[in-house]
Amino acid sequence: MKMVSKHRKRSLIAKRQAGFTLLELMVVAAILSLLVALVAPNILGRSDDAKVAVAKTQLRNIVSALDLYKLDNGQYPSTAQGLQALVNRPTGYPEARNWKQGGYLSSVPQDPWGFDFLYISPSAQGEYELVTLGADGRDGGEADASDISSRDL
Repeated sequence: MKMVSKHRKRSLIAKRQAGFTLLELMVVAAILSLLVALVAPNILGRSDDAKVAVAKTQLRNIVSALDLYKLDNGQYPSTAQGLQALVNRPTGYPEARNWKQGGYLSSVPQDPWGFDFLYISPSAQGEYELVTLGADGRDGGEADASDISSRDL
């Protein structure tokens, strides 16, 4: 029986423990791939839901600013004056006699998909309507592409 020195024995053990085998790496890669396949669709689908929630929050904020505008000035801005009347003192009719210095919003936001909100005053349904057309930027649609109106809040 051949005697292996302690030093040589340690170096052999160290070589065996120095890295991962190809099989170990493949198992880890397979597990990671499985996790990504299971988790990614859930995470990716949530961004659409989040944008819809942000759009509704923005609509509520603009509605609140419009209500304050009406309290100060007696009526909502016209379609021609638009949502800019909440940022800068509007000209034209109806006159904004008690317009609040500094405005009602710091700026008019775009919806989460990068489109302008549609503002119509007066609308066929009442005093005004505020709408975002959703992800597709077109009338109608389904899921995150559906229209969201201030009337639906």
